[in-house]
Amino acid sequence: MAGLRSVQSVADVVDNLPSSGRVLVAIVGSPGAGKSTIAEALVARLPDAALLPMDGFHLPQAELRRLGRRDRMGAPDTFDVDGFLAVLRALRAGEAVTAPGFDREVEEAVPGSLRVDAPVVIVEGNYLLLDSGGWEAAAPLFDATFFVEVERGIRLERLIKRHERFGKSPTDARAWALGPDESNALLIEATAARADHRIRLP
Repeated sequence: MAGLRSVQSVADVVDNLPSSGRVLVAIVGSPGAGKSTIAEALVARLPDAALLPMDGFHLPQAELRRLGRRDRMGAPDTFDVDGFLAVLRALRAGEAVTAPGFDREVEEAVPGSLRVDAPVVIVEGNYLLLDSGGWEAAAPLFDATFFVEVERGIRLERLIKRHERFGKSPTDARAWALGPDESNALLIEATAARADHRIRLP
């Protein structure tokens, strides 16, 4: 499958999707792949589009500690999958929804910070094509799915810089990028074949 080489080419695909109601589009990729940046740029190019990031559905830090999962935050079972699916289904039904955002400074969801009520909703996240853990119910709700591909070295460099920007030391940033993030990336990249389209920006 040839990869789409520009955000505009992705926008063109979305513009031409057949639909009698709201259009839901998934932008999927590993940590550091650039999916958030692409999704934001896509929304800027599409009239009447809104963004819904999956990050807002992270479980609270206190709950992750209680479950013994804090040291692998970002894994599939560290999200509120049921809450995320409920929002997707409401959007699919044409409803306006209130959804959580995410504050990277404190690594906590911000309840009720997003209002989503647009004809086109761009959803970006890691596990939208995963076929286990409850995530398998997500993919059928989308009109189109896109997987973002990027060279591993570039992705890791971005990740390390991001972790440093939000307070980790260079050593801790690299350890997290090569540890939990990389474990998640391997799982996410195995879902690429399920996407309708690939995005391979220069």
